[in-house]
Amino acid sequence: MTSIPTTQRSGSDRPTTIAHIAAQAGVSAPTVSKVINGRSDVSLETRQRVEAVIREHGYERSHRSVRSAPLIEVIFHELESDWALEIIKGVEQVARENDLAVVLSEMQGRRTPGRSWIDGVLARRPTGVIAVLSDLSDGQRALLKSRNIPLVVVDPTGEPLHDTPSIGATNWSGGLAATRHLLGLGHRRIGVIGGPESVLCSRARLDGYRAAMDEADVPVDADLIRYGNFHVQEGITEGRALLRLPDPPTAIFAGNDLQALGVYQAAREARLHIPEDLSVVGFDDLPVATWVSPPLTTISQPLVQMAVAGARLALRLARGEHPSQTRVELATELVIRESTAAPSR
Repeated sequence: MTSIPTTQRSGSDRPTTIAHIAAQAGVSAPTVSKVINGRSDVSLETRQRVEAVIREHGYERSHRSVRSAPLIEVIFHELESDWALEIIKGVEQVARENDLAVVLSEMQGRRTPGRSWIDGVLARRPTGVIAVLSDLSDGQRALLKSRNIPLVVVDPTGEPLHDTPSIGATNWSGGLAATRHLLGLGHRRIGVIGGPESVLCSRARLDGYRAAMDEADVPVDADLIRYGNFHVQEGITEGRALLRLPDPPTAIFAGNDLQALGVYQAAREARLHIPEDLSVVGFDDLPVATWVSPPLTTISQPLVQMAVAGARLALRLARGEHPSQTRVELATELVIRESTAAPSR
């Protein structure tokens, strides 16, 4: 069995073929083909061995040898949020413009998709994959590359990979602007509830908070820094903890709008009024930010535009184009509503 050669072997002028991968992995060429095509009738040990060789040698099919399905695949670590809906809106917009369908997958809170997901993607052969807040393994990225399925990460959890295109937002600037706003109102005891410490956007927002506090020469009290999982419940739990401190904050910067809603609940339980007794700032500017009472001051993150940019980038890569810029950050913006005011004490 012979494949159309594509990627060159490192340190050699010989192209990498399925036959070469098979020889290196100690299996037959049909077995390699099964792994590349996402077939399930290959043992886990054999699959891992073949994938390791693919990662090392960078096998990639010719674009002419695979016909993509008219699909954009979007994978989320979870879908239970208006945040995910905003991303879906953006991808759907690009899909409609290009007569494509959208397939959604959810990892139920996991950060890295499992074996069944990559098998399904390889079987469906979408035009491109959009991974939202997801960390694909080296093997999964190698398999997508071997099938010429472009991968673009939107709002990556970790440091952007040089070989994986990604779309993000200016999270550091957003954290800076939110904290500067509260400082400008006269707050000095400013609590912050970040997302997971391992997530890039969460760290960047917190770093922006620290930078604004340093800029204003206001000491950062470690007791005022808390972490959650970008859910309402963490806003309630950590908001309660902050408000029960002997010297509680007069303002709280929440890592996202959902956590800010949790802080609203914690404030109600403590019989505090927003913004008279406590100022609150969120992040994302989801539709709910205008519905709550009082309307939430927040950092607008262009989620729909981020998804549009990611989907369009994936389609450009699928057409064989080579964009000069594959790491894009869209601007965030402070939106002042009624949840912030000067401190009463």
